[in-house]
Amino acid sequence: MDALEALMTTRAMRRLSAVPVDADVIDRCLEAAQQAPSGGNVQPQQYVVVRDPEVRRALGDVYRRAYDRYEASLPTPDGLEGDRLASYERTRRASRHLADHVGDAPVLVIFLQPLIPWGGSDDQGPLDIGRLDASVYPAIQNFCIAARTFGLGTTLTTVIRVLHEEALAVIGAPADRFEIAALVPVGYPEGKFGRAVRRPAWRATHHDQWGRKAEPPPAR
Repeated sequence: MDALEALMTTRAMRRLSAVPVDADVIDRCLEAAQQAPSGGNVQPQQYVVVRDPEVRRALGDVYRRAYDRYEASLPTPDGLEGDRLASYERTRRASRHLADHVGDAPVLVIFLQPLIPWGGSDDQGPLDIGRLDASVYPAIQNFCIAARTFGLGTTLTTVIRVLHEEALAVIGAPADRFEIAALVPVGYPEGKFGRAVRRPAWRATHHDQWGRKAEPPPAR
């Protein structure tokens, strides 16, 4: 599999089988994560790989309760019809399934981000050099793409942050030092890999100035 195919077909796989995943494969995916771009080469992320069934069940319980609150807050979709409505409903069903079964995934990987000062200041005031998580989420994406090359499904999830301190307590991470950037369930998917439904890139592309858009490119 070439790099472009892996990138184009790494999608959220929310239905995972219980087939075990070799520890060596996870280690190789974490090596790929560690090679991601990192501002100032600080490499701020820490990884918690959860295989223990009791810890997975506990995290699954926290995740489900967090998702229950999140799901209840979602507005009723308005104006969706046809393929867009069908896609929305499929995603809602798959997300609900994941919430109910995330603790059953063979492996859960939690990406931690330290609570540290980031940026700095000079005599003119604070210096906004971007967010620290800009050096964490590339590692998560690298991990997910690497997993795809091994035939593994993943989903980048953040909803567990709704019950953030509970989740940190389950894995024994100090809440005064870390926050959860993402929880990624890992396993062999029950569905098929392929391109996710996305709007064409040209619709979101501006040339040189905001609002200056080109004609759509020829179909490939």
